[in-house]
Amino acid sequence: MFADRVLSGMRPTGRMHIGHYHGALRNWVRLQEEYECLYFVADWHALTTHYEEPGDIVASAWEMVIDWLAAGLDPNRSTIFIQSRVPEHAELSLLLGMITPVGWLERVPTYKDQQQKLADRDLSTFGFLGYPLMQGADILIYRANLVPVGEDQVSHLELVRELARRFNHIYGREPGFEDKAKAAVKKLGSKKAKRYDTLRTAFQEKGDEQALVAARELLEETQNLSLGDRERLFGYLEGSRRVILPEPQPLLTATPKVPGLDGQKMSKSYGNAILMREDPAEVTRKVRTMQTDPARMRRTDPGNPENCPVWPLHQIYSDQATREWVVQGCTTAGIGCLDCKQPVIDAIIREQQPFIERAQRYLDDPQLVRNIVADGCERARTLAEETMREVRGAMGLNYD
Repeated sequence: MFADRVLSGMRPTGRMHIGHYHGALRNWVRLQEEYECLYFVADWHALTTHYEEPGDIVASAWEMVIDWLAAGLDPNRSTIFIQSRVPEHAELSLLLGMITPVGWLERVPTYKDQQQKLADRDLSTFGFLGYPLMQGADILIYRANLVPVGEDQVSHLELVRELARRFNHIYGREPGFEDKAKAAVKKLGSKKAKRYDTLRTAFQEKGDEQALVAARELLEETQNLSLGDRERLFGYLEGSRRVILPEPQPLLTATPKVPGLDGQKMSKSYGNAILMREDPAEVTRKVRTMQTDPARMRRTDPGNPENCPVWPLHQIYSDQATREWVVQGCTTAGIGCLDCKQPVIDAIIREQQPFIERAQRYLDDPQLVRNIVADGCERARTLAEETMREVRGAMGLNYD
């Protein structure tokens, strides 16, 4: 409903592995060519499950950002920042908490699931219960209308949409709203105002969804509106309330599952990861020692790629001809497992070379990374402050 803006973030876990790259970073790099993008280090979120042993969050954050830059994130195209350096995240989270039913948080799928998976940790804390609320504030503070997610994460975003909807319903009631909205329509100019009224009527009287889409596009193209008037006109389209916090939409992305060296999900905590900037000799060693189809006890035993942890890596790294060669050679015992692994080794090393080259300048001069993040935090905070002025005003907390 506002200009297309993408937001995503990661907890500071230190150096990234190839699962992070193919699961998220590669897509982030692509998105920065199409949208205004904000990517943040979710350092507060790290404390929701590991508050008693935070480790070195700061060092992990810097290592992670270097890998983001190595992957191809461009600070001139993307805003890269740290969550805790923009305190408005916490303010909006607190204010949204005033109107969020506890039952909404308790029904989040990951709430009980994580409590079971992390049974060794005390997760009976307000911070852990409020994790989805803070996640919602992270998105809504920037009025980000697009959030890149896989299909399994769409339900998590629905809570954020409900939070925005509830906030707008409670606080979007503005004295004299209709008169102010009509005055804002006139500011569009006679031609655009007439089209806006026609589209609004078509949606409200006939339920024409295409008219609603067209009217939103008309407003997005209009540059000479104040933020308040823009909110009123978006709200006037659908009813009688301002849209202060727009509902974010999922930006569905294909995220290939990258297996670890043992076939489980790749994770540094499992000790089964290949880092994004791994020494070529170490990449070779790790892949050569990967488990393969247990049916291939001997070189002469035929196998089945579907039962081999190396096969998903071929799905990511090999072209069609190579994959056909693997299937043919494996099922007939025409090639050995080391033969099968070599194209994957070569492809990973080839992919990592530009990562290593890009990262070197930041390793040589760490201040470059700090400057990029400082600039990103400043840009992010400017956007966040703008939203909070509107939120405070709507909630009766504007003392200016």
